[in-house]
Amino acid sequence: MEWMALAMFFTVCLLLLAGYPVAMTLGGTALAYAFIGEMFGIFDLDILTALPNRLYGIETNQTLIAVPLFVFMGVMLERCKVAENLLDTMAMLFGPLRGGLGISVTVVGMLLAASTGIVGATVVTMGLLSLPTMLRRGYSPSVATGTICASGTLGQIIPPSIILVLLGDVLSSAYQQAQLRAGNFSPDTVSVGDLFAGALFPGLVLVALYIIYLSVIAILRPSSTPAIPQEERQAFSGGEMAMRVLKVLIPPLLLIVAVLGSIMAGAATPTEAASVGAMGAILLAIGQGEFTLTRLRETVRQTTLVTCMVFLIFVGAAIFSLVFRGFGGDEAVHEMLSNLPGGTIGAVALVMLVMFLLGFILDFIEITYVVVPIVGPVLLGMEGVGPVWLGVMIAINLQTSFLTPPFGFALFYLRGVAPPEVKTTDIYKGVFPFILIQLSMLGLLALWPELVTWLPDVLYG
Repeated sequence: MEWMALAMFFTVCLLLLAGYPVAMTLGGTALAYAFIGEMFGIFDLDILTALPNRLYGIETNQTLIAVPLFVFMGVMLERCKVAENLLDTMAMLFGPLRGGLGISVTVVGMLLAASTGIVGATVVTMGLLSLPTMLRRGYSPSVATGTICASGTLGQIIPPSIILVLLGDVLSSAYQQAQLRAGNFSPDTVSVGDLFAGALFPGLVLVALYIIYLSVIAILRPSSTPAIPQEERQAFSGGEMAMRVLKVLIPPLLLIVAVLGSIMAGAATPTEAASVGAMGAILLAIGQGEFTLTRLRETVRQTTLVTCMVFLIFVGAAIFSLVFRGFGGDEAVHEMLSNLPGGTIGAVALVMLVMFLLGFILDFIEITYVVVPIVGPVLLGMEGVGPVWLGVMIAINLQTSFLTPPFGFALFYLRGVAPPEVKTTDIYKGVFPFILIQLSMLGLLALWPELVTWLPDVLYG
């Protein structure tokens, strides 16, 4: 029976590589294996009677209401030219420095990540707005594309990240299962707010490492990151520049502080904070004169499409998870991870490697709702593995996977909007140093978990 579970998992991977829709592949493959198992007397179809309750639990989960609200916030900000205004202002601010334009892209990517939390939208937006400018001003294609891809993936880790919302929901369930299995019948809980707090410092450290790398490149290879010539920079006095920076930076920063601050202060749940963010995005668009009924209609339509896609994947993943457990797959995974050489370190390392490779063919939603429920209870039952630390490690691991050639999603997003003169090899070459930074960050968190756990401990005990 356990081999049927593993065969089902690999069948799903092969079908996804063939291009079949994710949700239909998950649900359809699971049902096919269930009926085959019933024919051979190794699967009880009565297990599927638990499916309606599982689906009802997904559709009534209050935490998941934050998903469409955060998506709406991100799409609205994307369409009201927040990124364009931020990039222009940051370019004028850092333009006189070698590497200044790259630093501007990194800072704007960080702000967009904290404002939208949507990786694809951030990479595409930054690619359309900043890549032509960077190339026109003499930036090396590899440095330009690497900076854009890496900055765009910050939405994976910097709150309010949608992946952290989903991971918070899944890890909470996995953590309770692990504690119940260990005999604790009053299990502790982990919330989305815990993950947001845990991811904040690692995300900011990543941004700092990106900026340090660009500064080093500007010193060692100044021709690849030239300063913007004086004649191309708009002439502003110090006071005018300060006013422009404040006008462009303050509104999105206030929105970020309102969303994250309300969660971390315990004044609002993630769902309530997401509604504040959605309304704040509308007010921001109105304040910048970019709000129209047509734009609102487009935003609502895009939000509906993304939300329906996400929840349909939830349904497919619920069917897959139920059949996988029915075949005894969870016990097989538990036995395998528990008997690995190296104990906890070996188990965590193997899971991270598998997730890294799966990141080439699966989106973070599928990995979160297919893989994490299988391995999460096992890992969280091991000594020294906490849910917040594990969640942040998974998020950064997937962020690294999305950057890695030849299948990284961020590379495909940028390739789709890059001009023809930018070669795919330029993109691959450009992201390599950032991949090393990401891997270094994973190693740092493995050696120093307090970088993740300190802030949640201070805020929530």
